[in-house]
Order: sequence, then structure tokens, then C-alpha cells
Amino acid sequence: MYTNIDQVTKALAEQQYIATDEIATVMFLANQLGKPLLAEGPAGVGKTELAKSWAKATKRPLIRLQCYEGLDESKALYEWEYAKQMLYTQLLRDKLSQILSEASTLAEAADRLGQEENAFFSDRFLLARPLLKALISPEPVVLLIDEIDRADAEFEAFLLEILSDFQVSIPELGTVMAKHQPDVLLTSNNTRELSEALKRRCLYLFVDYPTQEAELNIVRMRVPELNQKLARQAVEVVQNLRQLDLKKAPSVSETIDWAKALVMLNADNLDKEVLQNTLTVLLKHESDVQKARRTLIDGGKPHPLDRPRRNLGGRWNN
Repeated sequence: MYTNIDQVTKALAEQQYIATDEIATVMFLANQLGKPLLAEGPAGVGKTELAKSWAKATKRPLIRLQCYEGLDESKALYEWEYAKQMLYTQLLRDKLSQILSEASTLAEAADRLGQEENAFFSDRFLLARPLLKALISPEPVVLLIDEIDRADAEFEAFLLEILSDFQVSIPELGTVMAKHQPDVLLTSNNTRELSEALKRRCLYLFVDYPTQEAELNIVRMRVPELNQKLARQAVEVVQNLRQLDLKKAPSVSETIDWAKALVMLNADNLDKEVLQNTLTVLLKHESDVQKARRTLIDGGKPHPLDRPRRNLGGRWNN
């Protein structure tokens, strides 16, 4: 697929994902070694977007398993379509009656019925969920196991066979091995500690908030219609907000949403009125909004527009 790290960086950039050297390196190694990748970090820093961009870059279908508390095997792997099985039972009732009527004893009838079990526990009645879909797919796929830290520890343990051997055991069918080994990316917002067994099976990547220049490049790429001066001011405000003690710091996706909102409002300057009226695009808790207003508008840390221009290698140049 990709023979060096520069190719990975370029391929992701073509999908509008700006990868750091570390991200590109670990993605390259995971692909070459055939190992799952565990990406941890704050919510909204682009972990899920990395999987989506990788799927597009490699031209592979993306299969996503969204984890949540209480997620179990039947929702993640497979379940039997019992309604369909019952329908087939009704349709084949006469045939079953004939088979059982020829038995001379109850034990013989049970044995004959047991011989027909394969007809009712076969692929035609199996409803594949994301994990099984990824294993039996006729083409290579990217499997995203999103927010694994939201799932229970029991489900995390269930994943170990899939992540190590790319196979799964189905009691009625036996062991199902992957037709093509999927590229697996797990994400975690680090809300709980994951097991060492899971981490041992994966390459590890910590994705943090981007630097100011990196985030500015992201905004320029994703919202090119925003003027350069306003883009710099917006990114600096977001970077300042992340230094505050907030319930939820603004994510990169929220920075992009804010940039798009500024374009829609035809803002040509990030004055205090615009900042006051649009803070809720960035912040989703009232206490955070009030803290930001006190800091950026009413005093505290100076607003970027109130600072004297400095010569920082063209940082403020338009």
C-alpha cells in the first residue's frame, strides 16, 4: 500500500487530514505490521476522523462499531434472526412432520431433528453486526471501534480474540476467520483505564489538541473562505480557551464549526460583539460560557484584539 511515511502524510492530507509526524509514523507502522491501532486523547481532536480519512485514502469501506455502556456480543458481532427461523419452520412444517413421523421412539425423533439443526443455524439466518461484517467482508475494510472506553471491561475482554487472531468463535458454526485482515483503529477518550491485554495487542497513539499553527492550517484547509486575519484571531481565541479550567474545552471540530459560523455571519473582524454572540458555538456548558466571557471580554486575560501587535515572525501579518 504505502511504502514510506511521507506517502501516508500526503494521502491523509489529500483527505483534508493534517497528520503530525507521529500520527503518520504510527499509522504507517500499524499498516505494515498488521496490528490494530489504539488512539487515545481528548474528545474532538480527530481520532475518529483519522479512521475515516484512512478509509478514504486506502479506498476501503469503513465499518464502524460505536461503543456504549451495556454493549454486548449480540450487538457487536452477530445475532440469529429468530423471526426468519420461525417463518422457515412454519413453511417446512409438513416436511418436519414427515421426518419425525418416521421415528419409532422419542429419542430417535430427537436425533432426527438434531440432524436438521444445520438447516436452521446457517449463514442464511445469521445477522452480521460490525465485527463479523469486518471479518467476512469479501474485500479489505477499515474497522473503527469507536470510544472503546465507553464499553464494559467484559466487552473489552471479548475483543481480544479478534484483535490478536482476527477470528471469532460462533458456537453453532465454529471458528470464523477473516477473509481479509481489516485495518483496525480503536479510539478512546480516556474516561477509564483500558486493560494491559488490550493495549498489548495494539500500537498506541496519543492524539492531543493541535498546536496553534497546526490548528490554523486545519482551519485554512477546511474553511478556506475565512479570511486569514480572522482565521488567526479565531484560532488564538480557541487556544486561549483551552488554557482555562473548563468542563469541556473546545474541540477541533468545534473550531471548524466556529470558523464556518463566522463566514456565514459575514464577519470581517473578531470584535467583542461577535465573540459574545458566538461563544456558544465553541462552548456547550453555561458555566464555561460565563467563564470565557469574564476572561476574554470583561477583563482577565486580554482579548486578542486588545493586545498590541507583536513581531512574531509574521504571526499577525495578513
